[in-house]
Amino acid sequence: MGVNEAGGWDQEYDVIVVGSGGGGMTAALCASGQGLSSVVIEKSDQYGGTSAVSGGGIWIPCNDDIARSGGHDSYEEALTYLKTVIGDAVPQERIEAYLKHAPEMVRYLAKTFDVHYHNVPKYPDYYPNQPGGKEGWRSMQPDAFDATKLGAEFERQRESFKGTLLMGRIAMDQIEAHTLFSRGRGWVGLTLKLVLKYWLDIGWRLKTHRDRRQVLGQGMVAALRYAMMQRGVPLQLNTGMEALIEEPSAGGNRVVGLSVRQNGRTLRYRARRGVILACGGFESNQQMREQYLAKPTTTEWTAAPPINHGDGIRAGQALGAGLALMDKVWGSPTVRKPGAPQQITLFVERGMPGCVAVNRKGRRFVNEAAAYPDFRDAMYADDAKGNGCVPCWLVFDATFRYKYPMGIFLPGQIEPDSKLPKDWLDKVYYRADTVEALAQKIDVDAAGLKSTIAKMNEYARTGVDPEFHKGETAIDRYYSDPSVQPNTCLGPIVKPPFYAVPLWPGEIGTKGGLVTDARARVLREDGSVIAGLYAIGNTSAAVMGPTYAGAGSTLGPAMTFGYLAARDLAQTAAAADDVRAAA
Repeated sequence: MGVNEAGGWDQEYDVIVVGSGGGGMTAALCASGQGLSSVVIEKSDQYGGTSAVSGGGIWIPCNDDIARSGGHDSYEEALTYLKTVIGDAVPQERIEAYLKHAPEMVRYLAKTFDVHYHNVPKYPDYYPNQPGGKEGWRSMQPDAFDATKLGAEFERQRESFKGTLLMGRIAMDQIEAHTLFSRGRGWVGLTLKLVLKYWLDIGWRLKTHRDRRQVLGQGMVAALRYAMMQRGVPLQLNTGMEALIEEPSAGGNRVVGLSVRQNGRTLRYRARRGVILACGGFESNQQMREQYLAKPTTTEWTAAPPINHGDGIRAGQALGAGLALMDKVWGSPTVRKPGAPQQITLFVERGMPGCVAVNRKGRRFVNEAAAYPDFRDAMYADDAKGNGCVPCWLVFDATFRYKYPMGIFLPGQIEPDSKLPKDWLDKVYYRADTVEALAQKIDVDAAGLKSTIAKMNEYARTGVDPEFHKGETAIDRYYSDPSVQPNTCLGPIVKPPFYAVPLWPGEIGTKGGLVTDARARVLREDGSVIAGLYAIGNTSAAVMGPTYAGAGSTLGPAMTFGYLAARDLAQTAAAADDVRAAA
């Protein structure tokens, strides 16, 4: 819709936020905290977006918890690190705005809305060996939240993926997950504690299978939603944006609202101060994937819920907004589990000892424990060379199968092959008594696979991977097995039967979107500002550019620029009031 010629509005607010993920709810809360009326609209019948199914982490250099947990950080180190890993893909003023205001955003949420985060001291940056990189402290996670506080509103919250839960039911935060998956000190006792706490909460379990203790993305979304309820900030579900509405103003058009589709009706909402687009990327839009992303590509490979179709990006485009990074994603290798609505990202498994990733020639092409976007990029790069790497195969033996999870199933000691659906064998996962027989089943060169496994067994013996350096960095070792030496990421692949699982080049979201400035304002292709329009999260081109600095590099910027957008709107409103008062 272009210039508004029709009269009348169905609803009016100072600020309208489109999208109910962590960034959108933060923006609406912060607008409220600045004295502006705000509303969050969400096209789905559930709130939380992809944030609700995420790890809930936020990457915040120089956060206040660092010194308390024995670490050290500085603005200069963080800027050096980001400039090194991002390069020239993002204007420095946006990077600086993020670094300066991210810790401020965390403090503001805690002080104003009682929404708290604490850091994960052992979680390294994804490139800790780069200048300014850290081996911990910068990633933060939300405090655990008691779901009973939400009352009936809890039922409208998007549910977490079972893969992020112990036994598919029991909540575990990032620190607990690290202890359990890496079999860290006290992991058996921690398992018993979490299991007993869940099963003994009988009154709650009679109401729902979901854990009362909300952590990770569930904890983030629950705490923000509760703060909205306390502040009286409305959330409207089943309310999808159809188009932005502009009106003429001094210096050009200004976004003054939007048309929405709500329960079968088209309504017009006025935004007296501005609209903040926080409605995700386009990973579920096959046409946009084919237009912008590397090929082959399909919505079937994504690990995100099927809810983001690029609505905000296309709405901004219609007003002349510039686009950037549209060929980039928050990439990850994914596996397909029958019956699941989306694929499953392998965050943990690839770093465990005793597995190897190979192409159709049976050769390695990447450090298996590499940061997940690097793994995905390596798949496409190797496939482009004609090596058959889409899909690639993760190969492991009976020891690995017994001890470690594999996305589609739990460790064999908990979920043996006999408990898996019989029709999964040689369709979802592949198994054979010899490496040669396995290679034949998965159409991989047998000689190449045998040679690769022989090399991996030698690397496991020496503890050194001269090809791809697996296990040499702190992030490689974060999810590994400390009982395996001399390299906690390298183990022999010798015990039959042998297994293989196909991996696909998926993602947890796209990172290309509308071009924005350091205040989250949307810019036209010529660099001018579209007045009244802001974009954050995956609707905007990522401040991280083509890289992934550390755990929480999606949600940290989404929330920070949501905070900055709200602050800018409040300052603009105050300036306008001063002008009117002077007149």
